[in-house]
Formats: sequence, structure tokens, C-alpha cells
Amino acid sequence: MAATPHALPTSPQAGPPSGDFGAPGGDPGGADGPSGHTADALPQIVARRHPGRWLAACAALLVFAMVLNSVVRNRAFQWNVVSGYFTTPAVLDGLVLTLWLTAAVMVLGFVLGTLLAVMRLSANPVLRTLSWGYVWIFRSTPLLVQLLFWFNIGALYPRLGIGIPFGPEFVTFKTANLLGAAATALIGLTLHEAAYAAEVVRGGILTVDAGQTEAAQALGLGRRRVLQRIVVPQAMRSIVPTAGNMLIGTLKGTSIVSVLAVQDLLYSVQLVYNRTYQVIPLLMVATLWYIAVTTLLSIGQFYLERHYARGAARELPPTPVQRLRRRAATLRERLRTSSAAGAPPLVKGRR
Repeated sequence: MAATPHALPTSPQAGPPSGDFGAPGGDPGGADGPSGHTADALPQIVARRHPGRWLAACAALLVFAMVLNSVVRNRAFQWNVVSGYFTTPAVLDGLVLTLWLTAAVMVLGFVLGTLLAVMRLSANPVLRTLSWGYVWIFRSTPLLVQLLFWFNIGALYPRLGIGIPFGPEFVTFKTANLLGAAATALIGLTLHEAAYAAEVVRGGILTVDAGQTEAAQALGLGRRRVLQRIVVPQAMRSIVPTAGNMLIGTLKGTSIVSVLAVQDLLYSVQLVYNRTYQVIPLLMVATLWYIAVTTLLSIGQFYLERHYARGAARELPPTPVQRLRRRAATLRERLRTSSAAGAPPLVKGRR
């Protein structure tokens, strides 16, 4: 026998629930009720004010303006002399030698440094020990001392020979006039740079997860191809920033070769102010050229880092042009929002 369901008693006086969930605050009037509030009227989110940041920014701008004013209006800098010597042939020749020396040292230093890094990561204990000893010696000795040693190589070894160790020599030559000032600077800077480049390359390779190499070897890839296609592209993300700093440091560090009478940018400027006694403006000429070249190298480093960041970041870092466009778009949006907020609100008519 089936049970008959009982219907709940209803009352004609039963009204709606006491609170209307469609209107905020249980307003039974709905969107256009007596309270005059709309259902979509939400509280406006206002960004938190940071007066301290603006005060710090204003103070920094004030200090910057004071320093800039003191530099521009200081007659001791003799800006007319700076502009007159900025593009003279002597200064440009020194700049070309500085750029050539920087490029040669970086290329040769990283080639030798990469070889030392591979030796340091090798399973052969002899290669590991030799690589570690090279890095230890050249990082422990000041660069100026190394340059002076190479410059006085004739006093240390008056004669060098090539032959069998502890046996006969096939070729011998004197070292009195073997190396000139430029060659000495190139050799000394390259050997010094290679010690630091070896650690940079080794550190970049160690940042790559070992599972990447194991997976590539499991697929049958050779060791050389694993380095070229798997390890090196990922290691470059760690190598490029440090290598960029080394490049800028090498550019400025080449000024130390002026003690060997190598006519780089600084030595060329020194020759001029030793003759004219205009020390400050000629030093400003060298400073401005160093700043200009360093700025160009920094821009190149930024785009190189951005290139190797592909695949590692969800979104590539914006370029300076993209940042300016975004800031301009944000400023236009803020102006549009503020102008719309300042307009008189529209009043709805009652039904």
C-alpha cells in the first residue's frame, strides 16, 4: 500500500522572506526602492597613500638638481675646453685602442676561461688541480703586479727555449725586446680575465639541473651536443649578467695599462693635459667617453639577457620603449578616470 504524501499547509497571508537578498541591507524596494541605492553600487577601492615615498622622491630630486647645477655652472670644469677636445684625433685614437683592447681581452679571456672551467669540471684529477691552481694564482695576484711582471719578463727570463724538458732545446730566443707595451697589456689582462671567466662559466654550468643532462643522455645525445643544445643555453641566463659586469669592468680596467705607456684613452688624455695643464677638463673628456661606451654596453647586455630569458619567464621583461608606452597609457587612463569622476552625477527620475 503506497503512502500518500501530505502537502504542507499554505497560508494566503504568508509573504516573502523578511530580507530581500537581491538588494543590499535587505531593502525590499529592490534596485529602485525608497532607500535610493542601486544594487550594483559597490564601494570604490582607493589606493593607499604613501606620503613618505613622495617626500623621499622630492628630496632626492632636490639633491640631484643641486648637484647638476653645481656641475653645469662650475667654471672650473671649463666645458668649452671639454667640447673642444672631445673629438680630437688624439683622444679618438686612444678610444679606439681602449675598445680594441677590451674586445680582445674579453674574447681571449672567455675562450681560455671556458677551457679552464671544463677542466675544473672534468673527472680527471690532474686537470682539476691544474685549473684550480691557475685560478688561485691569478686571482690572488694584483693586476698591476702581473702587468709589471710581464713587462719585465726580460729580467726574469733573459732567454727562453722550446725543446724537451730536462733535455735539448730546439729553438732559443732572447726576451729583451720580445714584448712591447701593447702586447704586454694584452697578455696580462687576458690571463687575469681568464681566471675570473673560468669561475663565471663554471658557476653558470652548475646552475643547470643535473636532471637535464641525465635526460639528454638517456635520449642518446652525445656529451658535446648536450653541452651545446642543453647546458649552455640554460647556463647563459646566469653567465650573461656577470659577463656583462666583467665587460664593463674590463673597459674601465684597461686604464691601468697607462702605467706601461700604452696610449689608451686615459694615457692619451694625460699626454694632452701634461702639455696644456688643463687637468680637470681633459679628465672630464675621458669620463664622458667612458660613460657613453658603458651606456651602450649596458643596453646591449639588457637585450642579451632578454634574449636568453625566453622560455624561462612567463613574460619577457619590457624594453625601455615598452615601459614608456605603458606609463603613458596608465597616465591617460588616470586622467580619463579623474575627469569622469569630477563630472556631475546623473540623477534618476522617480517612477
